[in-house]
Amino acid sequence: MRILMLGNSYTFFNDLPSVLASLLGAEVTAHTRGGAHLAEQLNPETDMGRRTLTALRDEKWDYVIMQEQSKAPAETPEAFFRSADALCALIRTRGAVPVFYATWAYRDGSEKLMSSGMTYEEMYARLHEAYAEAARRGGALLADVGTAFRDRKDTEDLYHPDGSHPNAAGTALAARVMADAITSEAGR
Repeated sequence: MRILMLGNSYTFFNDLPSVLASLLGAEVTAHTRGGAHLAEQLNPETDMGRRTLTALRDEKWDYVIMQEQSKAPAETPEAFFRSADALCALIRTRGAVPVFYATWAYRDGSEKLMSSGMTYEEMYARLHEAYAEAARRGGALLADVGTAFRDRKDTEDLYHPDGSHPNAAGTALAARVMADAITSEAGR
């Protein structure tokens, strides 16, 4: 199984690609840059866009996992949908299955959340709705990591001290949710 991951620091923190590869016994390649938006993956004028477009054109992938900038789906859903729709269409024409890595709200009470102008529940709901809609529109799998974080927010520490990124436990949980989404689909 070959997997391409498109994202940013939420994808590369704690070497998520290697954790996922170990869970699935898969080859996982990641195209990431801190703070990157999915639109960059489609832009042939950027290094990452050129790499991604070449990889999608010239290589065989079974799954392509997409992760948007941490708050973009909540703040600018229409821009997120434009990139998500275009990537899903491209991924499908290449014979791969698109997967959305639906991320989480910033830690409740964190400076990062307070500066966003949203409550934890507002950010969670906006992210969840945007990723679910993108998956529906694109016929993609949804790896709903954001809901897994929310379900455990009062019982497990899943955040890096910055209140945004995952700690090792958060990365392990993200990998399990992604692996479950992929193995559920593969077993159909």
